[in-house]
Amino acid sequence: MITGAVLGSPIKHSLSPVLHKAAFAFLGIEGNYSAIKVGSGALAKFIETRAHEFDYLSLTMPLKEEVLGLGFNADALTQRIQSGNTLIKKDEKWSISSTDGSGFVAALEHAGITEIDSVLILGAGGTARAVTGSLDSIAKNIHVLGRSSLRQEALESAVSHSHFEYHRWSSDIDFTQYDLVVNTTPAGAADLLANSVNPGIRATLFDVIYKPWPTELAQRWSDCGGAVINGLELLMYQGVDQLTLVLDTDFDREALATHLRAVLRKSAR
Repeated sequence: MITGAVLGSPIKHSLSPVLHKAAFAFLGIEGNYSAIKVGSGALAKFIETRAHEFDYLSLTMPLKEEVLGLGFNADALTQRIQSGNTLIKKDEKWSISSTDGSGFVAALEHAGITEIDSVLILGAGGTARAVTGSLDSIAKNIHVLGRSSLRQEALESAVSHSHFEYHRWSSDIDFTQYDLVVNTTPAGAADLLANSVNPGIRATLFDVIYKPWPTELAQRWSDCGGAVINGLELLMYQGVDQLTLVLDTDFDREALATHLRAVLRKSAR
């Protein structure tokens, strides 16, 4: 019996339980998975009092950065991007990993995007750092639009090959200079940017939000003729990568992904 949960706040909207339970059923594995509200500053207490109940934990906002301060072993990628979305218990010891970046790249590849000249990432939190790190060397130019310069250094440290630029948040953006725009901000935070999207836009928007859907930005993007990738793709692929780390068994990743995509789309309606 494998037991997992997703932690974060807010958490009611999360489809992670649907994803993981569907994966267990598809793979013929006995398991259970739940969503638990854990707010900022409360992760250490949760680990202390309830971690013994679980084999692995998925982390969403606002815990992806907070987890790095708990003293658990983190793999090299997680240390570099300073963001973790997966806690795994092996031999009664917890370790931290991140599957946001690998899941993001897998979703791009599924959409046929393998080469990128310039990308704009909206937001500067844990997901933004994972995306930034995953695009290093894949995209020639990586620009991040953030609200605080305090996060600039952490984002720069996630890049060693691509050209990197950090810009302070503005509602007046020229999207035409980018091939790919990635929205990693919380729901509603990027709504005002929709006014900067003009008909004939050629860039692809990857909006990591999946509920509520469509976001104002995604709707405007689509109305103006641009391609849009739904956040369900990131949720699904990062979940598959989590299960690859957690389960001690071989499985057909693409077969599982195809099954989960159908389940998630039905659940998100």
